[in-house]
Order: sequence, then structure tokens, then C-alpha cells
Amino acid sequence: MSLINTQVQPFKTQAFHNGKFIEVTEQSLKGKWSVVIFMPAAFTFNCPTEVEDAAEHYAEFQKAGTEVYIVTTDTHFSHKVWHETSPAVGKAQFPLVGDPTHQLTRAFDVHIEEEGLALRGTFIINPDGVIKTMEVHSNEIARDVKETLRKLKAAQYTAAHPGEVCPAKWNEGAKTIAPSLDLVGKI
Repeated sequence: MSLINTQVQPFKTQAFHNGKFIEVTEQSLKGKWSVVIFMPAAFTFNCPTEVEDAAEHYAEFQKAGTEVYIVTTDTHFSHKVWHETSPAVGKAQFPLVGDPTHQLTRAFDVHIEEEGLALRGTFIINPDGVIKTMEVHSNEIARDVKETLRKLKAAQYTAAHPGEVCPAKWNEGAKTIAPSLDLVGKI
């Protein structure tokens, strides 16, 4: 079963955020848009490049009224040290969420049982806590957060404009489509 258009399941965990440990729950994701980015583990090779990419675009997420959460199966203590020792991860101003119990990786269906790690999964969640997009792929392939931003803006646009859809390669400000019987077979 797909997680699209389902409510985020209840959870409770700890994160390292701006020099402090904070609690993060499903309620933390409500009231604003959220992007939850799962990574295999702290102190790996590809993961810091993705954290840095998200950090370099964080102002754009904030401008779009969105919080970013990076999740690995490590503890929040590991994330503190990762933040302090990695120049790339040190740029993160968003929560680095620990999931040592694997509650989140299992709930979002990105858990690798044999390894106790997460697949690379990206989820865009609306202010009601409903998953609107998901992308999950093999761990050797890092993501480009610009595509996540594009999908976020498309999800926000269609939420604000019911009855319209964003066509392929849609970017903010581009033309959308209002589906109708008259368009069937004409596009």
C-alpha cells in the first residue's frame, strides 16, 4: 500500500537542532509543510553531501514555510558529534533526527532490516500531516534537493488551487492544467 495521502503515524524521538536536543513528534510536522529526508547513517560518505545540499537551500525551504528534517537510524547524540565534526553537516540549521528504535524508518517504509539502516527516502508532508510526495531509492544514489523544492512548490500550488494539476517539468510560475473532458486526447 502506498503512503501517499496517508497521515503520518504517531512517533516520538529526539533530534539535535541549533545546539540543543529537542523532541520531535508527528505533531511537530503539523501546521506547516515539512520535508522529511531519510539517510542511511551519520558519518558515511554520501550523506554529508546531501545534508550540505539541503543546508545550502534551507532559506528557500523556510521562505516556502517549510521545515526540513534529516533522519538517520543513529542517536541524537551521534548527530551532535556529526554536526560538530563534519564541515558539510555543520551547515545544517534544521533538526537532525535520531531514529535508533527504527520506528520512523519502519513507519515510512524505508527500513533495511538486514542492515538496521534507512534507504534514501524523501517525503513532503502537508500542514495536516498528510504525505503528498515520496521518493525512495537505493543508497548509492544521492539526491538533488532542487528537485525536492520543485515538488514541494508543486504540492503547495495544487493544495492552494484545487482543480489544477502541475504538468511534467512544472516550475513555480509556469502554466498549469485544469483537467476537463475537453482535454482528453488533445494534449
